[in-house]
Amino acid sequence: MLKQAFHTRSLGLALLASAGVLGSSAMAREAGGFAQAEWAQDYASPAAMQVQRSSTPILSPQTVTATEQMIERYRDIVNRGGWKPVSGADRLRVGAKGPAVAALRQRLIITGDLDPASGGSGVYDSYVSAGVKRFQARHGLSQTGAMSQTTQAAMNVPADVRLHQLEINVVRLRSYAGNLGNRFVITNIPAALVQTVENGQVVTLHAAGVGKIDRQSPIMNTKATQINFNPFWTVPASIVKKDLIPKMQKDPTYLTENKIRIFAGDNEISPASVNWNSDEGTRYRYRQDSGADFNSMGIVRINIPNPYGVFMHDTNSKGVYGDDFRFISSGCVRVQNVREYITWLLKDTPGWGRDQVEQAIESGKRVDATLSSPVPVYWTYITAWSTPDGLVQFRDDIYKRDGVNVPSTLSAPTPVASAEPVQSFEPGDEEN
Repeated sequence: MLKQAFHTRSLGLALLASAGVLGSSAMAREAGGFAQAEWAQDYASPAAMQVQRSSTPILSPQTVTATEQMIERYRDIVNRGGWKPVSGADRLRVGAKGPAVAALRQRLIITGDLDPASGGSGVYDSYVSAGVKRFQARHGLSQTGAMSQTTQAAMNVPADVRLHQLEINVVRLRSYAGNLGNRFVITNIPAALVQTVENGQVVTLHAAGVGKIDRQSPIMNTKATQINFNPFWTVPASIVKKDLIPKMQKDPTYLTENKIRIFAGDNEISPASVNWNSDEGTRYRYRQDSGADFNSMGIVRINIPNPYGVFMHDTNSKGVYGDDFRFISSGCVRVQNVREYITWLLKDTPGWGRDQVEQAIESGKRVDATLSSPVPVYWTYITAWSTPDGLVQFRDDIYKRDGVNVPSTLSAPTPVASAEPVQSFEPGDEEN
């Protein structure tokens, strides 16, 4: 089960990735106007510098302890003067050389992303590439091993700001120091990440799509109580007004093409009978048919009762899971590899093994499965934490809740691996 979940291209998620390297003996010549270097030895990076997936939950005593220890390390870095900014990101790639590469090496060494024993060469070799990948993994960025403006922006967040982030977030982590349950789910909103936890260990890990900056996912504690297979989607009034009516003004076929029906009470009416240039459209109920290819909830919805009217669900736009920027919903949380997720949720519910899950999905019919034991679900906001192996993670303070003015490195969607368009409206506070 985990093999599929952990080998899907998700990503830019540090907890899923190993820092790949370029293991070759090569000779590079002048090309494209960039200074190139020659080397004859093997520049494969040591395994110790690679980022392995951690089995330690973000919410755990071990994470608290590791983060406290990392705070002391970062205080020492700050007391020593922090790190110098790097520049020339768009010019740095494997084979480049010069002062900018030497400065990059020093920046990576300070935060443990490059082994000092790799040498002080001014060449952007495979050691540097692996170090950049490691840094990218720790900051939730796509691990290309090449510098970019986004990677450079993350590197240039000052050391004292990173220290403040750690200090603020260790307080948040301590607030979850009690008994969270033997089985529970963590949604870390800034990391756009979902973990399932059992017996103190991460069982499955999922990239997620979370709330937009202006439609934020709430911080809350709740429980998963029911799975709705092949659900309808009833469009909430806020989305009707903000998204659906403007789309109909531009394209009168939009509702029909997206299999969204209009109801006046229990009676279905034609889109052509509505004056879309007035407020008439707000008087009706809109329901999208079930269907994995077009329904905004995909094949499944996970009910988590809460006062905000949000839930967790699949999506018909799965390409977003390969993007660095996954703040794209109206407050709900999309879950990558949702079949693995709901199978785990239902594992203690009689009659709901993996075969039954697949049968319910393939039936194409609305089927509800109520969990025999509701599973605690924690939606959290953690932008900085460390794992027991000494690896520190940072994420953008996307909702600006840290109070330390952390510069945003992901200011807009930056598609990396999207294969499908992302719909411009998302499930929100709707009914079944």
